[in-house]
Amino acid sequence: MGAAYAVAAAGMGAGVIVNDVDREAAETVAAGIRGNGGRAVAEVRDIADPVAATEIIRRCVSEFGAITGLVNNAAIQFVGPFEQTTPDQLRTAIEVNLLGTYNMMRASIEPMLAQGRGSIVNITSGAHTGQPGLSLYGATKGAVASLTYGVAGEMLGRGVRVNAVSPMASTMMSSYAAHLPAPEANVPPVMYLLSDRSAAINGQVVRITGRKLSLMCHPAIRAPILESDCWTPESVAEAFDTTLAQNQLPTNVGVYDIASVWLDIAIPQS
Repeated sequence: MGAAYAVAAAGMGAGVIVNDVDREAAETVAAGIRGNGGRAVAEVRDIADPVAATEIIRRCVSEFGAITGLVNNAAIQFVGPFEQTTPDQLRTAIEVNLLGTYNMMRASIEPMLAQGRGSIVNITSGAHTGQPGLSLYGATKGAVASLTYGVAGEMLGRGVRVNAVSPMASTMMSSYAAHLPAPEANVPPVMYLLSDRSAAINGQVVRITGRKLSLMCHPAIRAPILESDCWTPESVAEAFDTTLAQNQLPTNVGVYDIASVWLDIAIPQS
């Protein structure tokens, strides 16, 4: 998917830094872009290293004069039952998926703020809603979604936008699954979020799964909200017996669509 995003961005006139830990892969994509008349250079750095992330952004500014867009696509995935996972797998997933995303955001935010504009697009996953066999990957991608929400709020009114895309595609990482869309199917929302046309879009996770395009909901407190002056184990049990138990969501919440948004807003009285 990263290659598809890079090719599409270059096709729209952007100068592109193509970064990968695989030198051949990065250089092949960059050479293909240049061969089609675009502007691209390859970098071979591990974004889990904050110094490497800073160097990638510096290279972009040096080559093209500015950093106006960032797509955080790099990720690693472990597939299998939770009881077979290891602490080292989780550490690796955090280093690449979460810390790597943080490092790239951190390195790009300051030059974006200095120039008064920029768009960051993080790549998250529907796995963060809870999918069997993807618990570690889903946990890190859930953290990426939360990071997106938080930084987007801090950037309000400062010219920099932070959004995320939750894609679905047939890639080397998803080779265990069949009948998935081509990587290029996920390009349009990423290009839209990078463009000025999406200037009013901030702090959102866009979900695209082939023909379907939607927004994912933010974490929220779910109504009804029960109140008591003093909760006890017995009153909590009664609350679940009478109301909350029947209101719980299934564990595999990713298969459900929320049809409406409920807002609980305190409106100041004049």
